[in-house]
Amino acid sequence: MKDTSLNIIAISIFAITVSILLGPLFNLPEAVPAIATFCLLGLATLDTFQWQGQGGTILVDLLGGSSKEKRDRILHHEAGHFLVAHLLGIPITSYALNALEAFKQGQTAQGGVRFADQQLASQLENGTLSVQLLDQYCTVWMAGIVAEKVVYGNARGGAEDRTKISAILTQMRRPISEIQLKQNWGSLRAKTLIESHQSAYEALVAAMEKRATVAECCDIIQQNL
Repeated sequence: MKDTSLNIIAISIFAITVSILLGPLFNLPEAVPAIATFCLLGLATLDTFQWQGQGGTILVDLLGGSSKEKRDRILHHEAGHFLVAHLLGIPITSYALNALEAFKQGQTAQGGVRFADQQLASQLENGTLSVQLLDQYCTVWMAGIVAEKVVYGNARGGAEDRTKISAILTQMRRPISEIQLKQNWGSLRAKTLIESHQSAYEALVAAMEKRATVAECCDIIQQNL
């Protein structure tokens, strides 16, 4: 069960308990808390099992995403992924900057940049993942964190990106010590690419903020290289 759905259930129960206690003061019918309980728990259950917790994620994202700084951080983070992937020749299929946009695109995560990564999946399945392709993806995955650090001096997102590197190296049965090495190496390479293509990065950020298409974003990068 998604943590967001669990949080919503807990908040709902708390709110309903308060309504039961305070109901008599406001002359609320006794059936109101019971009906509200049934509806809220029903929606939370439907969200968990039918929508994989996406409804809760969207609600939490909408409630917590009003900060302009948070939206700007996400924008710069995802633009880092987009730019570096394009520069390394990894095809980009879509991007979303919040949970609602991701839901509309049929994604189940909070958002992000999506790649045509069939080659990665195929090589992983066959146990033939090349060092070159692994290094490219490690660089792309670390690029969001690096972009935040370049712009803001620190990064608040990126835990999922680090997890991807850990998961893929674990699947390949690589030593744990190699995880940090790949993260560090990917960060250094991503930093070099972003800083050496700063004008392209800034133009991409402006384009993504306006929700330009993937093709338009790629053209803008090329125009500013």
